Parts: sequence; C-alpha cells; structure tokens
Amino acid sequence: MNEIIRISNLTKDYGEGRGIFDINLTVNKGEVFGLVGINGSGKTTLIRHLMGFLKPQKGYTSIMDKDSWRYASELKKHVGYIPGEIAFPEVKRGIDFFKLQAEYLGIRDFSRANELIQRFNLDADAKLKRMSKGMKQKSAIVNAFMANSDIILLDEGSTGLDPLMQSELTNLVKEEKQKGKTIFMSSHIFNELESSCDRVAFLKNGRIIDIVDMNTIRGNESVKEIKIEFIGESDFSNFLSRPFNIIREQTEFNQATILIPDKDINELFNVLQNMNVRFITQKPRTLEAYFKDKYNDAEAV
Repeated sequence: MNEIIRISNLTKDYGEGRGIFDINLTVNKGEVFGLVGINGSGKTTLIRHLMGFLKPQKGYTSIMDKDSWRYASELKKHVGYIPGEIAFPEVKRGIDFFKLQAEYLGIRDFSRANELIQRFNLDADAKLKRMSKGMKQKSAIVNAFMANSDIILLDEGSTGLDPLMQSELTNLVKEEKQKGKTIFMSSHIFNELESSCDRVAFLKNGRIIDIVDMNTIRGNESVKEIKIEFIGESDFSNFLSRPFNIIREQTEFNQATILIPDKDINELFNVLQNMNVRFITQKPRTLEAYFKDKYNDAEAV
C-alpha cells in the first residue's frame, strides 16, 4: 500500500467562510508531509478529521484504506497523535498517564517511553495539572511516539517547546522517517517543516492553494531569487521597465528583487552590463518565502 493517507473532497463548513473546503491530497507510506497556514486556516480541523473526531459534511478521509470516521477506534491503536490543544485524563502524574496509555495500547515494554522521557528531559513524576505548557507538550510527544506507531499525526507538535527541544523533535521526526514511518504534521515554524518534510501543503481560508515538493526548495530549484541595487535612479527605473518577474521593489534604495529561471540568467547580465550596479546577490529560496509568494498570489486573485 503506497498511499497510506487519503483525503478526498473533504468539506466541513462552519459558516461565514470558516472550515475546510474540497480538500484533496494523499500521503505516501514513509513520507513526511507538512501542512502550513495562518491561524484559522483549517489545519486542526483537517487533522481532527483524520483522527476520526469530526464527521465530514462531504468527502472522506482514510488511513490504511480504512475510513477515519467509521474505523476511528481501530485506527487510534495504529496512529500516534499530538493534539493542537492538549487535555489529559484525570490522573495525577505524567508517569501515570503513560502507564494508562501503555495499557490501552497493549505496550508491555516501557523502555521506549523511558528513552523518550530522558531524551526530552521530562519530569514524569510531576503532577500533570501543575506542568508548564512546555512540559505538557513534552508529555504529549512521549505519548505520541512511545508505541512506535507506523503513522504519526502532529498538530503543531513543537508548540511551547524551547529551541533546543524543537530541534530534538525535528531530529526525532527524521529518525522515524528513516525507520519508514509516515508522518503528517502541521506547524507554523517554517524551518521545522523545511528540514524534515518531503512535501508541504499550503492552506488558506480552508483550501489548499499549493503543494510543494521540498526538493525544489532545497537547492534543486531552477528559478533563482536575485536582489540588485542600482547606483542611480535612472538605471533603477530603466530596469523596472524590463520584462523581468519583479517580486519586490525598494525605491528608497534603488533595489529590485526578481525571480528568474536559470535559462534567462545570461539575458539578465546582458541588460545589467550597461547599467551602474552597486551590488547583486542571490538570495536562497526558503519555504517561508515560497509560502508568502503563494499566499500573496492567492490574495490577489
């Protein structure tokens, strides 16, 4: 089975433009798939459908070829999950929670849980209700990964973690990918998605506006982002009149930033050789820059 997660025409309309609409995507076995969007774009709603917490108004979601809503109880035993809003059962300590979960999942060997507790520097004997946001998030991470589930869903999994622990979670995701695990994760931290994901979907107002293969961001992109500053205003104005894809103008500095395919680089330098240029630099294309361009393009439609 290659497509381990499937979402087809998924719609949940809360009214007044809120919800998710006609979502279609698949996630392959062993893939790390990211989901990014501003607050309220529908990330949590989408993941809650995958967990079987919400019933679709239209379309469906499936995991391992089983409908997420109909087989929710069965699938929960095969899926590790970090919710966007963490709520623990009425138990006193973190270790009590982990033991309760281990019993539910049929885990007899507690060594994996202990390994994760140490790795994330978690005081598992602390009372759950008195834990800080970061400690609660660490507890959710241990709970999601301790069963060695083949599929893991992370809804803003690094929220509340300090930078060191954010990095540790990213490393853990990479390690799980190497083991062949399938991971579906939402995040507002672009570096986190950029370093660990195979593909990332962009969600805006409940709709997917683009899905990018991360190989195009990590140096295999055939389009370059180049920033140029001109010494004089006349050359700057002249350049703006040329048929280049100018994505940013900073008139106070006579600066222009363009996106240009590799095949047109010679044409660019032919134009610039007759102009007085203070500097020219290539800026690395990042997932954040890509997202902002796509978001602004969708805003303009």
